[in-house]
Amino acid sequence: MITAVCLNPAIDRTASVAALTPGGLNRVIASRSDAGGKGVNVAVTLARLGEEATCLCFLPRENGRLVEEKLAAEGVACAGVALEGAIRTNLKILDESKAEITEINESGAPVNARQLDDMAALIAVHAAKSDYLVLSGSLPPGCPASFYREIMERVASLPCRCVLDADANRLREGLTARPFLIKPNLHELTELTGAEFSGLDDIDRAARALVDRGVGVVAVSMGGDGAFVTDGAVSLFAPPVAVRARSTVGAGDAMIAGLTAGFARGLPLDEAFRLGVACATAGVMSEGTGLIDRQTCAGMLDRVEIRRL
Repeated sequence: MITAVCLNPAIDRTASVAALTPGGLNRVIASRSDAGGKGVNVAVTLARLGEEATCLCFLPRENGRLVEEKLAAEGVACAGVALEGAIRTNLKILDESKAEITEINESGAPVNARQLDDMAALIAVHAAKSDYLVLSGSLPPGCPASFYREIMERVASLPCRCVLDADANRLREGLTARPFLIKPNLHELTELTGAEFSGLDDIDRAARALVDRGVGVVAVSMGGDGAFVTDGAVSLFAPPVAVRARSTVGAGDAMIAGLTAGFARGLPLDEAFRLGVACATAGVMSEGTGLIDRQTCAGMLDRVEIRRL
């Protein structure tokens, strides 16, 4: 089983405009709303890949049921800690003329020390019966940047492997707990290592330096330039697959889900990477935060090219 943690769920509202005019009038030509958050997206993608998935969330009383209903509809088990207030809304504005997303994200309902303790205990219970524990996304107000690290240290004696997909101080703190897998983008990799990149060799050196610090696998999302992964022994690059992109929101979550599913199935690094890239590619083809279609993802596998560095 794979358990995904979503500490700051959201309602992702995507509005499409013909061409975004900052400071001017913009008329919406299409819109949709999806209950989500990175951990929710990962859990749903895992379920669509056929994996047994559970999602643990903070659930605001006002509309937390929207996340619970989303997960139930996708066959994902859900458990959570109740909060006062409402789930945040994240506005995504899709500029159709540029296929470009502008994001305006709310902070979320605040949490207190008791609620954090309850969540940590809940995660530990589920980690004890999971093969993988995925910790991803932003933290709600009141949650310290060290929370992911503290969770990984708490479950370190368990056989489950920890996957961390976070940014800034959350990722930097988490590295000290030696997660099995991380997925920084190029900006985050620069922040972590201080390195500048002029090519794949530079990315390879920076990622291998993180493996030397105790990380098992480093996957780097490179947007329109493809993706990279290394376990310190083997480094691989996947150029982008030529598709019509509809939304990049959730593509990184799809990649994490695909990689984790691949490792959970016992696939070697190259095939787990192939599945991760196929999921991310299928993700950018979906509307809003619609996430992957399993058949589309399967059709992408043969189109993903894996090159060894």
